Amino acid sequence: MSFVWESSVLAIIAFGILYFLLNKYAFGPLFSVMEKRRELVLQQMNEAAQTREQAVSYVEEQKQALQTARKEALEIIEQSRQTSSKQTEQLIDQAKVEASRIKDEAVRDIQNEKNKAVEELRGELGAASVKIASKLLQKEVSSDPAQEALVDQYLKEVGGRS
Repeated sequence: MSFVWESSVLAIIAFGILYFLLNKYAFGPLFSVMEKRRELVLQQMNEAAQTREQAVSYVEEQKQALQTARKEALEIIEQSRQTSSKQTEQLIDQAKVEASRIKDEAVRDIQNEKNKAVEELRGELGAASVKIASKLLQKEVSSDPAQEALVDQYLKEVGGRS
């Protein structure tokens, strides 16, 4: 096997021409496409990182909003309890006042009825006393001043008419 210099030189020259042509026409566009692809991948990675950061901040905001809403809900519940207890106390106080007023009215009505009954009883007792006295007077036809004074005194004590 012999080594041929001409073939080697010719191969090196062909390789040089091929390299020159590839470098001039193929490697430039190929490298620019690869560079564009690299930039696109970097841009997508940056966008993904930004989106992830935004998602994390959004989740944190939502957690804070949820905690705030819970606090507000607890405050509203507590205010409702306080309002409810105040209203209950007010209703109880109003009921006590109303019961006291009704009791006072009932006592007053009872006293008025009692007074009316006593007055009616006195009236009837006076009328009965007058009838008794008139019957006694009719029996005792005499006009004894001592008996008249006794009847007048009795009528005054009973509350009858003089």
